[in-house]
Amino acid sequence: IMAEGAGAGPRLAELLAVGRRLWEEVENGAEPSSGAPAVQDKVRQGLEALQRAATMVAQLDLFSENEELEEIASADLKYLLLPALLGSMTLKQVDMSRRLEHLESARAHFWRFLKLCRSYGLGKFHLPPAAAGSPGEEDAESPAPRGPAAAQANLVAMAMSRQAKIERHNQKKELENRLASMRTCVESGQADEDQIREFYILQIQKWINTSLEEIESIDQEMVILRSRATAKQSSAPPHGPARPARTPLKPFILTRNAAQAKVFGAGYPGLPTMTVDDWYEQRGKQGVVSAQTVPQRAPGVTDEEMQKQQQEKKEEEDDEEALQKARNWDDWKDTHPRGYGNRQNMG
Repeated sequence: IMAEGAGAGPRLAELLAVGRRLWEEVENGAEPSSGAPAVQDKVRQGLEALQRAATMVAQLDLFSENEELEEIASADLKYLLLPALLGSMTLKQVDMSRRLEHLESARAHFWRFLKLCRSYGLGKFHLPPAAAGSPGEEDAESPAPRGPAAAQANLVAMAMSRQAKIERHNQKKELENRLASMRTCVESGQADEDQIREFYILQIQKWINTSLEEIESIDQEMVILRSRATAKQSSAPPHGPARPARTPLKPFILTRNAAQAKVFGAGYPGLPTMTVDDWYEQRGKQGVVSAQTVPQRAPGVTDEEMQKQQQEKKEEEDDEEALQKARNWDDWKDTHPRGYGNRQNMG
């Protein structure tokens, strides 16, 4: 079946042309940022056109893995590029919240393109695994080697991979030069069928190299994104009832009784005052201090009596020298106001 001969052929060709043109404008555009609204509008329009074209190709059943390359009409070869163009355009989206989703979608497009190309014998390459992290078709049945032999095999594989990259790069440059020399002739309509066929096959081979490079880059980026997501999950606090936020404490002066509160309140109007019992009661309401920690007293005992009992008990336990020192300190406080001798803030 030829796309040009089908009823929807011209429309299919137009969709491919629009998608290809938008891809080239985004790829070679002069915008300083790929996240610019004008660029992302082109990306969305290009993806829509290419996706519609790919759907039509599937409905027309243009390609099959059971047929040979010679069975494809020359005019239909260009539609083989649709999955590769879709993968490349998908990568140009800049929504980082969906980056992993876009990477997976682009990789699937590139892989379908490579699988179809290999079934037609277009290029010699190893088909990557269908999903990132899974074994490839060539390695699925053979167990992974271990020990020193595995290390040697890894070194050989790395060397082969590097050599393959160099060969792909050189081949890509050569293909680009050949395509540039043929483009004018084909696009002007002066080329014959053999030249058109060669031009499209060269384009397909160029995109094979691009797809292999993109899949390798995608796999590396996906490893980084997934490791970041794992690190965030491990560092996140465990799910459970949230602890109530504590009310920040304001500065205050603890006093023995209400009389002292009045005195210090008059001397320091900027600082609120409270008794010890008031402080415990306030903290108990806030849930910071439990009821067990509040000091218990006998009923009818005032603050002064409780303080006096504690002082007498302490004086009985202290020796004579400590007792005399405490008495002298009490006498000194009776004749000297709070802050006596502090001249640092005075002129």
